Amino acid sequence: MLTETERTTPHRWAALGVLCASLLMVGMDLTVLHVAVPTISRELLPSGAELLWIVDSYALTVAAGLITCGTLGDRFGRKRMLMGGFAVFGLASVGAMLSVTPVQLIAARAALGVGGAMIMASTPAIIRALFPDSRERALAVGLWTAANSVGVSVGPLLGGVLVEHFWWGSVFLVNVPVVVLALAGGALLVPESRNPRPHRWDAVSAVLSAAGLAAVVFAFQQLGEHDGVPSAVWGVGLVGAVLLVGFVVRQRRIADPLLDVTQFADRGFSVSALCIMGCYGAYTALLFLLTQRFQLVDGYSPLRAGLALVPLAAANAVGAALAPRFAARFGHHRGLCGGLLLCALALAAFAVFGATGNYAALVVVGLGSGTVMTLGSDSILGAARLERTGEAGAVQETAFSLGAGLGLSFFGTVLSLAYRSDFDPVASASAQQWETARSSVGAASEVAARVGGKVGDGLLNSAEHAFDTGFAVATGSAAAALALLSALAWRALRVPGGKHEPR
Repeated sequence: MLTETERTTPHRWAALGVLCASLLMVGMDLTVLHVAVPTISRELLPSGAELLWIVDSYALTVAAGLITCGTLGDRFGRKRMLMGGFAVFGLASVGAMLSVTPVQLIAARAALGVGGAMIMASTPAIIRALFPDSRERALAVGLWTAANSVGVSVGPLLGGVLVEHFWWGSVFLVNVPVVVLALAGGALLVPESRNPRPHRWDAVSAVLSAAGLAAVVFAFQQLGEHDGVPSAVWGVGLVGAVLLVGFVVRQRRIADPLLDVTQFADRGFSVSALCIMGCYGAYTALLFLLTQRFQLVDGYSPLRAGLALVPLAAANAVGAALAPRFAARFGHHRGLCGGLLLCALALAAFAVFGATGNYAALVVVGLGSGTVMTLGSDSILGAARLERTGEAGAVQETAFSLGAGLGLSFFGTVLSLAYRSDFDPVASASAQQWETARSSVGAASEVAARVGGKVGDGLLNSAEHAFDTGFAVATGSAAAALALLSALAWRALRVPGGKHEPR
């Protein structure tokens, strides 16, 4: 005899397959480009700041759009938002594949982020509608979350295979058939749902948050672009900070805020979100820095660079799987702080001993980050009141995406600053050749190959030395930041009887 759930949603597991495939694609696009970055650097010759925008405009746009897209999906229909997200993602993938300038690629990546936000914001509510039974829903959410983690982990390896055998645009082309299948499956299998009493969407808040975030990130990335920073850049950064403060003030005053900032009054909630942002930011930034190091300095092929990152992805999955057991035995706060400390020690090892052959540090940072991401997410949901778990989930997803974008922006800019300042003069190189080589290690490789001879060798040697310095400074900075974050979390989360302690 059919249950009520089987009668109302007979194709729910097939529909879940569509949702998981879409999240696999969204997660994959966060990291699949990393292995292609050196090739893009040689062919499009982006500046250091443009290169950072190419990579992290996707994550930042996802972070800025998640809550807005969730609110609009509640009002106008989650299936409609999901299908629109598929279409935007597919069209943006084609645009990225056909880009011939850095600015075009940045715009396409931002459009991909819009599509990703539409997809990610819609799927949690659709899963709740598909699986009213709590036991089935727990399994469905687990599979859906695992799809995103698998996508993030296999992204560099898939990117390496595609760049090795085709061209850099193929890392975007692979999205198109997935989008086509998702559109067909979504139209047939995913039911429409909406909130009968949706919250009012506050357009002013959406503009304040997106514009403020973009202005602050733009200003910060310009620090690594020039030897001196124009006053206009500082002005843009100040305006961005004012907009973000205005966003927070507005959320506290309006009846239907885009983001309920009162949730952050709970230390367990706010510190856990901060831990996720810091750890995931360092993790994704490390992926970006390592792929550049492996290919542009160590001479790895794209495929070999992707394979070199497999231990990191595997250890991350192991850490995520073992985290609940560790927390059950020793407590959430010890697991969270211990994971952060492991990541800090591994990043310090990268700073001191370098990346080449340092597989022990790769494994340790993977174990630590997997632990932090799992326990941090659980702490956020555990700290929230039952009726606010949906909003807490949105904050959790935003913390991941915002951490990825800001982490890459921060540590990438630190590397760019150190790279430019430590780039040695090269005898007989023209001022233009030297200045171009100072913009990024990819540009230095292209200039060195074009010039050749002793000048080319000198530029390449200076670039490799400067990149080593920048890599050490960036990973050392990340280690210090995570060590401080671990100490903060230990102090904040060990309070007896808090909501954030293990249940």
